[in-house]
Amino acid sequence: MSGAPAGVPDTRANGDNSMSFTATLEPAAAAPARPSDATMSPPPPIRRARTGIADRLFAWAARGAALLTLGLLVAIMASLVVGAWPAIRAFGPGFVTSAVWDPVRQEFGGLVMIYGTVVTSLIALLIAVPVSFGIALFLTELSPAWLKRPLGTAIELLAAIPSIVYGMWGLLVFAPILSAWVQRPLQGWFGQVPVLGALFSGPPAGIGILSAGIILAIMIIPFIASVMRDVFEVTPALLKKSAYGLGATTWEVVWRVVLPYTKTGVIGGIMLGLGRALGETMAVTFVIGNMNQLGSLSLFEAANSITSALANEFAEAGPGLHQASLIYLGLVLFFITFVVLACSKLLLARLAKGEGTKS
Repeated sequence: MSGAPAGVPDTRANGDNSMSFTATLEPAAAAPARPSDATMSPPPPIRRARTGIADRLFAWAARGAALLTLGLLVAIMASLVVGAWPAIRAFGPGFVTSAVWDPVRQEFGGLVMIYGTVVTSLIALLIAVPVSFGIALFLTELSPAWLKRPLGTAIELLAAIPSIVYGMWGLLVFAPILSAWVQRPLQGWFGQVPVLGALFSGPPAGIGILSAGIILAIMIIPFIASVMRDVFEVTPALLKKSAYGLGATTWEVVWRVVLPYTKTGVIGGIMLGLGRALGETMAVTFVIGNMNQLGSLSLFEAANSITSALANEFAEAGPGLHQASLIYLGLVLFFITFVVLACSKLLLARLAKGEGTKS
């Protein structure tokens, strides 16, 4: 045989004792023709079509829900403006600065109600925020394991009590205790002090702005405390353990680690409590006194609020300026709530803008 087959090494030794390969290669067989991507038939798009339809339906439903909420908000505002238009045309912006409320003479002003609403809500916040912070701090950092669950459940149960029960309890039980053990001692201690004496003047009857503010504080404590507790618990344990490992105290860990990490949730909880305090009706109606007067700045005197005025007078108000003025009060309350929400959003935006800066 003259040579090895093609592609098989030639074992014959040549002069330089090296192995050679045959260089003759047979032409490779032609590969079968592969259809191009254009000629290939795509798989049946049944699953993809169904998924696309579901996505579009979900997007339409979500968009519709958002537009429905916005439409309801605009409709409520428009209905309030239409209902209050006779009072707006008769009294104008001076309605919010006038303290006169006389249905007989058809003279109406909302200053007394606005003052009562704002002051009682501020008193409620001044009491509820520190107490709620202490509750949340105890439940997340200091409480033993066996006490966390029952104590947290008991605090949340306070939010389930109807507001009319709070009002009845405040009028029949809390008002006499407040009169005997708080109002009279405060008058004895600070009655002659120039500024504090004016705040604590008046008859210590147990009802009034201070009583309404304390009842509101008791009502909003469960909301603020629950939100604070939940946001405190989402703080990563590694951050707190690292701070404790560096020698920080519990207060330093909460103030320098937990609060900066959860400030958005904390402010949201406070705004939730403030919204509840601004809109509360029945409990305030029982204990605020329902008097359309603004004789002094005393916290002991009977007063009125927007929600109390609406609850007491709307059913008996005839068509005309009286009814329109009550709707005007509702529009003012709507505006106050909007201002509070806008201020909270601006505060959160400012806090977010300052994140990462050197304190």
